[in-house]
Amino acid sequence: MSLLDLFIKGGVFMYPILFCSVLALVVIVERFLVLRKAKIDAGQFMMKLRSVLQRGNVLEAINFCSKIDAPLASILKKGLVKYPEGHDRIREAIENAGKEETFKLEHRLGILASVAGIAPLLGFLGTVTGMIAAFRTIELLSGAVNPSDLAGGIWEALLTTAFGLIVGIIAYGFYNYYVNRVGRFVFEMESGSEEFLDLVISGRLDENEGASAGSRGAARQEEYFKEKGKK
Repeated sequence: MSLLDLFIKGGVFMYPILFCSVLALVVIVERFLVLRKAKIDAGQFMMKLRSVLQRGNVLEAINFCSKIDAPLASILKKGLVKYPEGHDRIREAIENAGKEETFKLEHRLGILASVAGIAPLLGFLGTVTGMIAAFRTIELLSGAVNPSDLAGGIWEALLTTAFGLIVGIIAYGFYNYYVNRVGRFVFEMESGSEEFLDLVISGRLDENEGASAGSRGAARQEEYFKEKGKK
């Protein structure tokens, strides 16, 4: 008996379970691509950024972050853009950017959690309705039934539970896997942000270089954003 035959014999509740499986598959693939794209060597990135910042070249640091498509680079770039506005604005920009990037990383994971819970319940519901139909048959025949008369209907009813559990287990497994990966990304973002704030806000930048670079970079940074706004 093929998988398609089993699906058809499972009854009407197999269709919402199939929908849940397709939805889970779409989210699994989409999140895999997003999280793979977000992965960088945080230690190597922070070492290069520190080297640029210690030369007092804020605009070069912004350009460096712009070239890297990762949450940590995006967060620190938004903090660097606020560098001329003072330490408080830098911290505020980093905190807001951190919340935004965390939301992007966690986006749609709730769908996987919902599928992990709903698919088995749909399977159980299908089995319950199948068992109700079986006992209804017993009632209509006044109890004069052979076990073989009910066996077919019962195993077909149990198919929904089997399929629902399979979908739910897979969805739950990927949900936990992605939650752990997102947690690792969030930890890297928090560590990188703290290191950045310690470097910039605590005044570890070379004051003389930073001052000269700040005066030279102000016009360049203004020109940079004007050109960016035209695009």
